[in-house]
Amino acid sequence: MPHYLVLAIRKPGFDEAAIAPHLAWLDELRARGLLVLTGGFSDRSGGAYVLHGIASLAEAQALVATDPLALTASSDLTVHEWNAR
Repeated sequence: MPHYLVLAIRKPGFDEAAIAPHLAWLDELRARGLLVLTGGFSDRSGGAYVLHGIASLAEAQALVATDPLALTASSDLTVHEWNAR
């Protein structure tokens, strides 16, 4: 199964209140075995996470649409099928 790289880039006016629900959401994904790696960029412009155990790009995109960062429109999230080695 492929991995999916999700880039989350903060929009102007980013709401810091979105961070705690986003981190809780990531913890839930990790508990379900769907999250490989996550982290923020040192310049605080956003971050990224890597999903696995998901059957298709469309399924990954649907899951990412439930991220609180997406639900609050705080960040632009893009999902890429990633050929990790």
